[in-house]
Amino acid sequence: MSSSSNNNSWANFGMFAGLSSRVRSVIAGVVCVALAGLLVLAGAGAAGIAGTTIYNGLTTAVGVGYWLIIAGLFIFSGYLLSGDHELPSLSWTHAISGLLLLASVLALVSLATGYSGGVVGGAISSAVVGVFSVYAGAIVIEAIGLISLLVLFDEFIDLNKSIQLPRLSSITKSIPSLAVQGKSADSSDASVKIKDNTKTDTTDQHKSESDNKDSKKDKTDDNQSDTSTDQSKDKSADSDDYAVHDYDEAESEADTQTKLDTDTDYSPPPLSLLSKNMGSPEVGDVKARANKIKRTLQNFNITVEMDEVSIGPTVTRYALKPAEGVRLSKITNLQNNLEMALAAHPVRIEAPIPGESLVGVEVPNEEKTTVGLASLLGSARFQEAGSPLLMGLGQGISGDSFYTDLSNMPHLLIGGATGSGKSVTAHVLINNLLYRKSPEELKLIMVDPKRVELTLYDGIPHLLTPVITSAKKAILALKWAAKEMERRDDILEETGARDIQSYHNKLDDLKEKASKDEADPDPMPYIVVVIDEMADLMQAYPKDLESVIVRIAQMSRAVGIHLILSTQRPDADVVTGLIKANIPARIALQVSSYTDSQIILDEKGAEQLLGEGDMLFQSGDMSSPVRIQSAFISEDEVKSVAKHLKDQYEGKLQDTVNLTKDDEESKTIFDVAREEEQKEERDEKYEQALETVVEADKASTSYLQRKLRIGYSRAARIMDELEENGIITEKDGTKARDVLITKEQLEAAREGRLEQDNEKPGSKENKRPTKDGPAANRNE
Repeated sequence: MSSSSNNNSWANFGMFAGLSSRVRSVIAGVVCVALAGLLVLAGAGAAGIAGTTIYNGLTTAVGVGYWLIIAGLFIFSGYLLSGDHELPSLSWTHAISGLLLLASVLALVSLATGYSGGVVGGAISSAVVGVFSVYAGAIVIEAIGLISLLVLFDEFIDLNKSIQLPRLSSITKSIPSLAVQGKSADSSDASVKIKDNTKTDTTDQHKSESDNKDSKKDKTDDNQSDTSTDQSKDKSADSDDYAVHDYDEAESEADTQTKLDTDTDYSPPPLSLLSKNMGSPEVGDVKARANKIKRTLQNFNITVEMDEVSIGPTVTRYALKPAEGVRLSKITNLQNNLEMALAAHPVRIEAPIPGESLVGVEVPNEEKTTVGLASLLGSARFQEAGSPLLMGLGQGISGDSFYTDLSNMPHLLIGGATGSGKSVTAHVLINNLLYRKSPEELKLIMVDPKRVELTLYDGIPHLLTPVITSAKKAILALKWAAKEMERRDDILEETGARDIQSYHNKLDDLKEKASKDEADPDPMPYIVVVIDEMADLMQAYPKDLESVIVRIAQMSRAVGIHLILSTQRPDADVVTGLIKANIPARIALQVSSYTDSQIILDEKGAEQLLGEGDMLFQSGDMSSPVRIQSAFISEDEVKSVAKHLKDQYEGKLQDTVNLTKDDEESKTIFDVAREEEQKEERDEKYEQALETVVEADKASTSYLQRKLRIGYSRAARIMDELEENGIITEKDGTKARDVLITKEQLEAAREGRLEQDNEKPGSKENKRPTKDGPAANRNE
């Protein structure tokens, strides 16, 4: 029966006007209970003269129908007073259907007994028998009664599924959850087939949700006993119309100490430092919400069949199957109407669900579950997997743990507004790597321009360099990573290895083949560059940052160098087209607008997320993003993990990464990158310009233009470089610049005979006074 507030006539009926639908339902339920009680007392002769009169009149008119009316009042009151059911609308169609149903029952009773149907039943049965025979009349009366029943309960009966024999797998799976949740007392409510949602770990992002559902079905079928099957057959008549995948809180117990399946003796920090899942999702009345969704769509002439319901840590997804010929755009356009009917915001519509011919309506839970990182890292999937950079992101809509491999992505872009859980998600990814790989197998470069989040990791043995907070140093570090990528490419080419994994497999053979005079080949650790806020770097060095990121993203997968970039400003100036094209794996957290979602995912959806780690994850080989609730790790937990690693490796770990080709040199990655940058950027005319200004004892842009026959812009850049190197003075208005070194000093510097303390070019001792002119001093 329709119960939409749009056509509910109870809302305009006298005293009911202005009341909420729930209050009207309770009032009507109380009235039904009171009427039923009065009729019971009247039948017992305890309701006075009025009760006796009512009893005599009704029993004469309807016979045993008197007690059927009492039973109907009690059932209807139970429906109104339980759950979140709305008061059905007053409709002439339903009123006539109810009267015809009662009359059909009374007529059948009269045909069977001859008198128990009262005056009404006797009159109808006599009239029908007068036209047909007794048996033919019974068929006619039964048909009228069945049609009246279908019209009266059109909202709650799915004839197509009711006449279809349930499959054995569906029957057997309904037993466990039936014992937990029980049957609803409401016989007219939408039937629900409640399935047991066995906890499984999603192996990687390539698994579609339909594959996971099939695997869970097969597993449940094999585990059911013959006794459960027999019991379910007895209940098959009452089996429900759609399945509820209940959220399963049972996680595999995380050990206090983890031991991963790796080639080293690395012992990650104990999982006791991290928290497990906390709380359980509160979703309210699943059946009532499913009915509201169905009724709301029917109010707009959209016929659907409710399918399975999946309860996750943050949202519950109601799957429905539209009738043939229904455009999906008609359903997605009703998002606001569904939010109003369900009193929930925001409601996200996924049309269709990937891999299924169903539409998903995702409704926020009343209470969320906090997904603890320990529950993901302590699972057998994470402990025993052979993937080198496996990471547990969180839990999906069905409550299944979701894992993905960074080495297959091979780079990741994270975008989300402030407060959406971007930093927590970054911490989750980093701690996945720290628990996964030892400092000998993994090196991290962390960039945190805001000096807030990643500085917590300063001093851990996995760091290749202290946490970088300077934009200039960040660019140099990325350029070093690009140079390291080229060096590793050369090594792979020399050894005939296809990628870093095959290189590690050949490492023992390479050591055996190496001669005594040759050094053993170095193990090639994975390098992950984590940038917490890319927008700050892009403002300072937009061209340099984009070019080096694109260069690394295009070529570094085979050599084990990966990028994790995050930003809270997902606009086109930060996440450029070139960067997006080379980083197909994206995590979109809650954003403020459709445009921001379009920039991160190339489609809408992120603006409808709930925040606090609610994300959409998409990799390059996925047709559409997957909704995941990110795991949670607190600041205290991050500090505890970092402290454990620093204490464990204090004074033990040697730097195993060869940053330069010459082992005798002690250079940081910034020194290497800066030298390469200077080699690449120095103008080929620089040396000639240096000799020209020193010999002429004067320097100006126009002078270099004439002498070197170059353009103004090029001459100006050379002048800036001469100034930076201490060859000439700074620009002072329109005054000519002074040259700070002599020709002899220049020759001495080139020959390596210039003393560092006394004769450094541009030092205070060798500066010539600018007022009196440099020539007089040189003649001394």
